Amino acid sequence: MAGELEGSKPLSGLLSGLAQEAFHGHQGITEELLRSQLYPDVSLEEFRPFLAKMRGILKSIASADMDFNQLEAFLTAQTKKQGGITCDQAAVISKFWKSHKTKIRESLMNQSRWDSGLRGLSWRVDGKSQSRHSAQIHTPVAIMELEIGKSGQKQVRVAWAKIRVPFDHTLAGQESEFLCLEFDEVKVNQVLKKLSEVEESISTLMQPA
Repeated sequence: MAGELEGSKPLSGLLSGLAQEAFHGHQGITEELLRSQLYPDVSLEEFRPFLAKMRGILKSIASADMDFNQLEAFLTAQTKKQGGITCDQAAVISKFWKSHKTKIRESLMNQSRWDSGLRGLSWRVDGKSQSRHSAQIHTPVAIMELEIGKSGQKQVRVAWAKIRVPFDHTLAGQESEFLCLEFDEVKVNQVLKKLSEVEESISTLMQPA
């Protein structure tokens, strides 16, 4: 049965299943499912150490976020060690990583992010529709809309009138939220001034010593 495990044909499917289970949160992918679908002629006792080896190799590659030179060196070392992998298996693993590196890296980054982040930003100039002072109605204001959430979440528009209006806490942590900010001319100028100061600070830091 060892020849069945050394074959490279089902290995791509095995790596895909391991990636789905380890990096993309698909908990329904079990060792018995992988064995029965990809290596039906191999006993579970023989399959388990092979599965553990491939899982370990894939996790090592992903955790180090290996570039292609690092990957080649790592896989070459694996082919030379006792109980390692064959050259054909190394070629399959290399091809798999080159095709899935970006998605796996994004998934690992999302899993390590606890808080929501900025997903999008848009702005427009509009007229003030309501105010405590009638003279301020219809004066131009800048409307900025921030989309806040985590990658992979559904987008739901939450109504915000101004920054001072509290959002609907029942949606917090579940969907994307849209925060609308309103700036008059004074506030816009203050923001532009702060941005100029940040730009100057960055330019200063980037100058050679």
